[in-house]
Amino acid sequence: MSAATRTLVSPATLARPRGRAVYWTVFTAVVVLFAVAFLFPVYWMVTGAAKSPDEVAQTPPTLVPEQWHLDGYTDAWDLMQLPTHLWNTVVQATGAWAFQLVFCTAAAYALSKLKPVFGKLILGGILATLMVPAQALVVPKYLTVADLGLLNDPLAIWLPAVANAFNLYLLKRFFDQIPRDVLEAAEIDGAGRLRVLWSVVLPMSRPVLGVVSIFALVAVWQDFLWPLMVFSDTDKQPISVALVQLSQNIQLTVLIAAMVIASIPMVALFLVFQRHIIAGISAGSTKG
Repeated sequence: MSAATRTLVSPATLARPRGRAVYWTVFTAVVVLFAVAFLFPVYWMVTGAAKSPDEVAQTPPTLVPEQWHLDGYTDAWDLMQLPTHLWNTVVQATGAWAFQLVFCTAAAYALSKLKPVFGKLILGGILATLMVPAQALVVPKYLTVADLGLLNDPLAIWLPAVANAFNLYLLKRFFDQIPRDVLEAAEIDGAGRLRVLWSVVLPMSRPVLGVVSIFALVAVWQDFLWPLMVFSDTDKQPISVALVQLSQNIQLTVLIAAMVIASIPMVALFLVFQRHIIAGISAGSTKG
């Protein structure tokens, strides 16, 4: 007999009409409250770009625009050169994601399944880098990139992104949970180490690869300090830096519209891959 699941509200209370009504009322109120708390800032930003400059600055603010001015979005697209900077961001984020996925996956697979000499010591050294503040590494990274002549080059974003201890550890912990019997069966069939990684480990690791991909893309998309330092050429700057650099002589409504447009790719990415993200976060074990 399986143990009964304990809940906040007893089954006896839910069986009564009044208890069921109170439960669903409280549940609906909490869901609506959280939905408003998360969606209202998005609504405020989208509608703020559709207001006139005077209406945005007035006090008290209006909840709904008195007149809808959608030209703020078109002005932001043209005046702030959003296509160029969005493309720069896509190139930088995609390259960092590809480099990080390849090298972190290979390193995690080696530490988890190949058991190299001093593997635990190497892993400990990698995890120790998580204790170092990111700001403390900015100057050494910049000097290294400058000495290699990679300023104003996407490689200045791609190569430092490879050294991500958190994503490497996340991948290793997932690989540790893959049953050894599955890998041995593939080796008996004649698969080599790389074949096992490509044909067995990676297909089983899609959830965690999705999570690592999201972390990698979002980290580059929202980063500001490092791109600001390595990209002095305005035409090569990502959207996060361009919004600040070009906002000095731009109306507030146009700036808000540019922020809305800049956030669309990440929101769309989450909506498309939300199942994979949730599955990867909740993946705690792998059945043999």
